[in-house]
Amino acid sequence: MYQFFFFIEEWGFGKALIYLYLCRMKFNDVKCIVTDIEGTTTSVKFVYDVLFPYFRENISKLRDMTANPEVQAAFKKTVELAASLENKKLSSVDDVIETLTKWSIEDRKITPLKTLQGILWEQGYTDGSIKGHVYDDVKLNLQKWNDQNIQLAVFSSGSVTAQILLFKHSNEGDLSVFFSNYFDTTTGGKREEETYVKIAEAMAVKPEEILFLSDIVEELQAADAKNLQTVQLVRPGTVAAWKNTAGSFNDIEII
Repeated sequence: MYQFFFFIEEWGFGKALIYLYLCRMKFNDVKCIVTDIEGTTTSVKFVYDVLFPYFRENISKLRDMTANPEVQAAFKKTVELAASLENKKLSSVDDVIETLTKWSIEDRKITPLKTLQGILWEQGYTDGSIKGHVYDDVKLNLQKWNDQNIQLAVFSSGSVTAQILLFKHSNEGDLSVFFSNYFDTTTGGKREEETYVKIAEAMAVKPEEILFLSDIVEELQAADAKNLQTVQLVRPGTVAAWKNTAGSFNDIEII
């Protein structure tokens, strides 16, 4: 976008508008758009400065939630993973919480951690302590694509619960209404090619009819290997490193 203002000064507004139009990424035969969250719809800063600290500050509340079946299952899986991944034996709730805190600091993409983050974040979103961040170009384009009868879905390493909460309680209002499907690490790793085949099957479309939006090149490579159309979102802090890039959703046009 900074180029646009530069060319206004150099060429005048009319020519700059033509430049902006020509530089938009145009895609054909798209029936479904799947978007990442962190670094794509949402600032990385929000995740690291708001969500992760909130989880660690409130993690002790899990001690009083062990009767919750979802918490029980996540604790059990944490014990199993600590043993298999780190050769570490967890023998108490405090051990589990200490390990989860460590994994959170390391930003590990581990399913039980993501599940428990979602459970605690739900409290924060519900009582207003957390308001989900989305960039100001997101809502307008979700609405536009929805009006074009394009299926919209989310694929993030955060749990499905956490994804829904962020969009439902966003700074732009309830955006969860635009999405028909949510996918997390229970579907598969984001850098694993077969995960994108599973997503296409779940959405009942051909892989080549999906446009996948992410800021991470390795994820785009995995999707591209299975014939998905792809765009790297180059938000603040992201370096352009993919064949198709866009500075915002405004730069993407479905024709």
